Amino acid sequence: MKLSDPLGKGERLLVQELGIRTVEDLLRRYPRRYAGRGSLTELSELETGEHVTVMARVVSAENKPYKDKRTGQQAFRQEVIVTDGHGRLMLTFFKQAWRLNQEFQVGRVGLFAGKVTMFNNTRQLAHPDVAPLGDDEDPDAALAFAGDLIPVYGATAKLSSWRILKAVRVLLAQLPDDLEDPLPDVLRGQRGLMGLRDALVAVHVPQSQAQVALALKRLRWDEAFLVQTVLALRRQATSGLPATPRVDPGDAILAAFDARLPFRLTAGQVAVSRDLMIDLGKSHPMHRLLQGEVGSGKTIVALRAMLTVVDAGGQAALLAPTEVLAHQHYRSITAMLGELAQRGRLGGTDIGTRVALVTGSMTAAQRREALLDIGVGDAGIVVGTHALLEERVQFFDLGLVVVDEQHRFGVEQRAALTAKSRDDSRPHVLVMTATPIPRTVAMTVFGDLETSTLTELPAGRTPIVTHVVPATEAPRLMVRTWQRMREEVEAGRQAYVVCPRIDDGDDGNADDDAADLYELPDRRRSAVGVVQMAQALEQGELAGKRIGVLHGQLPADEKDATMARFAAGDIDVLVATTVIEVGVDVPNAAVMVVMDAERFGVSSLHQIRGRIGRGGHAGLCLLVTDAPPGSPARGRLDAVAATLDGFELSRLDLQQRREGDVLGVHQSGRKSSLQALEVLRDEDLIFTARRYATDLVAADPTLSGQPALARAVADLEDAARSDYLDRS
Repeated sequence: MKLSDPLGKGERLLVQELGIRTVEDLLRRYPRRYAGRGSLTELSELETGEHVTVMARVVSAENKPYKDKRTGQQAFRQEVIVTDGHGRLMLTFFKQAWRLNQEFQVGRVGLFAGKVTMFNNTRQLAHPDVAPLGDDEDPDAALAFAGDLIPVYGATAKLSSWRILKAVRVLLAQLPDDLEDPLPDVLRGQRGLMGLRDALVAVHVPQSQAQVALALKRLRWDEAFLVQTVLALRRQATSGLPATPRVDPGDAILAAFDARLPFRLTAGQVAVSRDLMIDLGKSHPMHRLLQGEVGSGKTIVALRAMLTVVDAGGQAALLAPTEVLAHQHYRSITAMLGELAQRGRLGGTDIGTRVALVTGSMTAAQRREALLDIGVGDAGIVVGTHALLEERVQFFDLGLVVVDEQHRFGVEQRAALTAKSRDDSRPHVLVMTATPIPRTVAMTVFGDLETSTLTELPAGRTPIVTHVVPATEAPRLMVRTWQRMREEVEAGRQAYVVCPRIDDGDDGNADDDAADLYELPDRRRSAVGVVQMAQALEQGELAGKRIGVLHGQLPADEKDATMARFAAGDIDVLVATTVIEVGVDVPNAAVMVVMDAERFGVSSLHQIRGRIGRGGHAGLCLLVTDAPPGSPARGRLDAVAATLDGFELSRLDLQQRREGDVLGVHQSGRKSSLQALEVLRDEDLIFTARRYATDLVAADPTLSGQPALARAVADLEDAARSDYLDRS
């Protein structure tokens, strides 16, 4: 049997419930935790809505009469109370009186799996799966839980933990002794790692916690080394590709642009620009990540790189994740360039260029004009959304691709745009993100890129004060929130109100551009929507003020017009979804209120907050929440309010969201291809794995001496590509 073999037809439930299709898929699904035979589960820690497997002792078991609504006859339900010695949990069955004598004798210990719900203010599992642990226990359960440590897997309503383990044991019994191992022998010997077969057996049927630790050490190395090998191969492949050097001639558009800047570049901007110029002058493509705090001036640095390429005879494309951001970039770039963006037009200069915009909502006439300017090379700078990836968009000489907010795109989407270069020459690539990234994440998620960081904020940025507003606990603070906003508006400043939905309580109208929402186990009311919020403010607390509405489902021209009016000061308060999260720059905006703030992620809140305090006025951000004190959601908000350090918040955000699918398109935390490895906890391991992988690829670029590793790399790359195609 091979790890790549498909599961048998009898394992359809694994496919349906967990997406597990191969032997390796199942064996790489490691237990969440291990329960000792003598230890009981902390029942007081169970959360409503969670699928759990608990070990507890039976306290009582009773038949309770009730009237069956369908038949009108008396029937019986079975209520079993179990305990861990401190808390209690009720197990509920209907019309299964036989269970009381066979499974639930008082004092007996068992494993119970199901979904936690509430009934009469009591936690319960309704119709749970049961595996009694005793002298006369179920034979299958006895087989599955024969050891001292009982593996507990992430389960579903239809698939209990011990059913997963039973399937795992069947596969483990069939694994060959000489199972192919992707880790090189030298690496295993130097790091003291057990073989793959032994590690898989030990993690699923361990004899001790020490054995689990040794197995997980090996399996973390699997994930770290395999990912770093893939990234090392990508870096090597990039360095071998041809690219046209783009050298600044010194007396053209870039020089004219620098001369018209009304401010001095920061030391960080100068240093990063210098690195970019060096990379652009090389004969192989630049692949660089530019990250920086909100407002650190990444756009200026990127624009200077784009102008360098234009001066050298090429074109630059800026790929933005949303139409609002694409329009914002287009406006800001044309405004900064002024007459330099109007070459060949009235008011333009002879040494300038043109800036084209390509989005999915453009009219046919607008699209034809833009595509013509791009195709003949008149447009040196092209700004667009995913529409730039379409086959009809053809460049005259694409020399640089700038990808804004890389976490919204995947590796394959980036590659689709870079493939639009002419001949065999590949464009240089600059990836930007305003979401600060811990170093290990940069090495793992963006490990095929060199990294530059901007930490210094330009002069004129003012500090932002953030407060959490507990709306339910202190209604008077909510009243004061709107009073404070009115005071700022009447003083001549502008404000944002950000909501997680477009319409109140309508999940189907969630903004496509919105950030991931954190689910709360107990929502006391529907989320606040933009449309209803704007109406309430117009009729109530902000009556008489000019209020605008912005969200992703508005027509493109309406979104663009609204942002232009807000930027011009014709709107006092903009009520919006997170379409304003990145790229929106209105220096006069000083106040922000985020409704239902607990429904946003940490990084998203940090990005939203960065829209204020961009001028000479101090910023005030108010995070309105119903989350109770002490809850994880409230803890996230308190953390955001306590610091403006995006890198500190990024580590917290990563702990909450995991690392994302590190090689495919899912780089926003929704899915993780890492099972045992955690990039924050295992920082040293990742550094070491990167060094081993880099050295190995340098010595054996085709992995000809490591056939098992080569096959594992190919499988991982194929999985990433198929995942991209499935969702394209």
